[in-house]
Amino acid sequence: MRPNTCLLLAISAAALAVAPSSPGAVRIKELAAVEGVRDNPLIGYGLVVGLNGTGDRQQTVFSVQSLTNILREMGLTVTSTTIRVQNTAAIMATATLPPFARPGSRIDVVVAAIGDATSLQGGVLLLTSLRGVDGKVYSIAQGPLVLGAYLAGRGNNSQTLNHPTTGRIPGGAIVELAAPHGSLEGTLRLELRQADFTTATRIAAAVNRRFPAAAGSPSLARTEDSAAVAISIPPDYAARPTEFIAEIELLTVEADTIERVVVDERTGTIVMGRNVNILPVTVMHGALTVEIQTTFEVSQPGPLSQGTTEVVPQTSVQAREEKARSITLPQGSTVEDLVRSLNAIGATPRDVIAILQGLKSAGALSAELDVI
Repeated sequence: MRPNTCLLLAISAAALAVAPSSPGAVRIKELAAVEGVRDNPLIGYGLVVGLNGTGDRQQTVFSVQSLTNILREMGLTVTSTTIRVQNTAAIMATATLPPFARPGSRIDVVVAAIGDATSLQGGVLLLTSLRGVDGKVYSIAQGPLVLGAYLAGRGNNSQTLNHPTTGRIPGGAIVELAAPHGSLEGTLRLELRQADFTTATRIAAAVNRRFPAAAGSPSLARTEDSAAVAISIPPDYAARPTEFIAEIELLTVEADTIERVVVDERTGTIVMGRNVNILPVTVMHGALTVEIQTTFEVSQPGPLSQGTTEVVPQTSVQAREEKARSITLPQGSTVEDLVRSLNAIGATPRDVIAILQGLKSAGALSAELDVI
């Protein structure tokens, strides 16, 4: 068996192993989220101190200005021109404020250098305000950094592992202000993570089966569009909407998805579902190989002649065209049948990519073809 054929078989086997025969029932919790219940990004500017000479240099003006302002607030009068500190680095701190986070709770902070510091190893973040998009301070961060990297040595004799200019402070920020969130009263709205009319309709039907409306009353759940399902909280759960949401999240539905074939032309990787159907089609496969070789021969002049030694290039051109091979796929054929047939004629992964693109153009591939 050819090596390329082995690669194709491996790719096909992996793809068929991960692709289930039919979409399984999954929880609504994995398919949708309550509108307004989301994370909120935070950002702040600060200083990291305590570095061992790996901080910002003099040309990074803003770090010196920041240090001068901090010292001034502590009662020390200094000018930025007199400061020569290489143990300080200007950084940007980011964090994610989860929904319903209460003041006093802690969140993780990610710190990254923005100047010309070479390493944040051993540094301590000074008190830094983390703001939301509305400009309000939602959290305060401070503490020693944890780096999954290091920088050892100087100049050309140095060793670097990972990224020493990025660090993390687990639990390093204290929440000062709760983030705004959507109301959990009256009517809830579920936002699908992947918009689909069929899945949205099935979610609404599952909720209505679990919580049937009284006679003559409208159903609790209704589909607004392919990405949203509106659900009215029943009177029994009006005082405890959290329990109502928890019960909805545990309901299971059959998620409907579009069949896709994903192709990576750079690596020759193909990922495809087993249920993708191929319409009746005939595929012709062949290859033309042109090989050009150039050799150099040395021409020596005769004895006692006035000639010179010359290097003469000799070029040969050979063309070889393989016999075209064809496969015919009957009605109801799947990608599994296509792969088996292509393996039989010795197609390589890149041949399969070209064939799949041709099938899509011919309208014989009943799936979306994504080329990445």
